[in-house]
Amino acid sequence: MGVVPTLDATLLSILACPQDKGPLYYFADEDALYNPRLHRRYDVRDGIPVMLIDEATTVNDAEHARLMARVAAEH
Repeated sequence: MGVVPTLDATLLSILACPQDKGPLYYFADEDALYNPRLHRRYDVRDGIPVMLIDEATTVNDAEHARLMARVAAEH
């Protein structure tokens, strides 16, 4: 079992969505950053956020609800 890399707290505090410049939620166990305003998910590969709009994934309503439920439970 490998170690799950996490992003540095300072980096997380300055990361923003490249499209709307808003804050993102980080899900370390899913290697993802999430923008709930645009329903857009950005992958984190080998501990490096891939902040390219063209490589982001737009999530459906069910996935958005799941992610937001996690945010509500964890914050």
